Amino acid sequence: MTSTIGRVLRDRDAGLYLGAVVVSGFGSSALWLASGIWVKELTGSDGLAALCQLVLWAPTLVGPLLGTLADRTRRRPLLVAANLALGALLLSLFTVDSAGRLWILFAVLVVYGACGVVTDAAEAALVATAVDKDLLGDFNGLRMSANEGMKLVAPLAGAGLFAAYGGARVAALDAVTFVLAAGMFALLRVREGVPVPDPTPLRARTAEGARYLWRHERLRPLVVAAGLTMLSSGISGALVYAVVDGLGRSPSYSGVLYVAQGVGSVAVGVASGALMRRFGARRFGGAGIALTGVAAALTALPSDAAVLAGSLTNGVGLPCALIAGLTAVQRETPDALVGRVAATANTLMFTPTALGIAAGAALVESVDFRVLLPALAGARLLIAAPLLRCQGPVSGGRITSRRPSA
Repeated sequence: MTSTIGRVLRDRDAGLYLGAVVVSGFGSSALWLASGIWVKELTGSDGLAALCQLVLWAPTLVGPLLGTLADRTRRRPLLVAANLALGALLLSLFTVDSAGRLWILFAVLVVYGACGVVTDAAEAALVATAVDKDLLGDFNGLRMSANEGMKLVAPLAGAGLFAAYGGARVAALDAVTFVLAAGMFALLRVREGVPVPDPTPLRARTAEGARYLWRHERLRPLVVAAGLTMLSSGISGALVYAVVDGLGRSPSYSGVLYVAQGVGSVAVGVASGALMRRFGARRFGGAGIALTGVAAALTALPSDAAVLAGSLTNGVGLPCALIAGLTAVQRETPDALVGRVAATANTLMFTPTALGIAAGAALVESVDFRVLLPALAGARLLIAAPLLRCQGPVSGGRITSRRPSA
């Protein structure tokens, strides 16, 4: 495992890309928290503060359409331009000094979210070109670790900066991180051909990516399983305050649980490449989903230690399906389609989270969380079962059979 991670980190392009992920992820995580605090301070409204997260997430719903843009041009220039544009756009938030100008913040957040969908698709496609396919699992795992690591420290930094200097300074910090990321992407040594102009209508090109994913025997099971897992994750996420209350703790204790989950995600990200080579992407993803089932069962127990262990286990298991799904998309999709297919996969994997949160918020008012969590545990084990089913011997980290599986 150490040697392959070392190979990834020694690769110049991979190192630059991970550096861009770290710096832009720090700024994004800081703004993610600060935007809600900013709205709450100006309006006093919890609903409007929560709306910040909704508008950031909303562009994911049209991910397949936005992902098409990543297949129409060279990805490296697109990433450079998008990051510079976001850096410039964020400076407009210096004009937000009253509740009457909050529309500017919400408009920026919508564009921010849409650009994130496009850049995620472009990054997935560029990485598939720049990184050895045998190292994609290691790379995606390290990327996950970098993202989760930033989520552990950046929100606190953003909240502190907001308290000291206000929201505009947090936006300025985020703008600087995007400029730095643009510089790192500009330094990548990736040879990209100019995409051949495609006269096919935009709607048809968008549908092409979705059809490819849905008809692919190795990709569809991984992406669907990941989406169902994220749906259940949204439900369990909505129960966190009920769980904390059941322990007799204050709501702030939820922060401890989030840190434990983040630590688990960082750890599995580092090990994911080696684990996928050992077990194959399909069983790696299935094992992770099964672990989230164990986590839900632990979280239902009336014990601080069990709930902390459940949060840590959930942090280990949840990224596995996501890493397996993205890696499979990068390995199995033709270069001309990677942007569309990756964006479609992200929509199918991440959109259910919001639906789950809404369902969990409704259920927690009428059903005891000690009933809901064991039910979720059983559902997750059922989701994992088809992926864990043996489909032939494992050879070189890949499952081999007459009907190969990712």
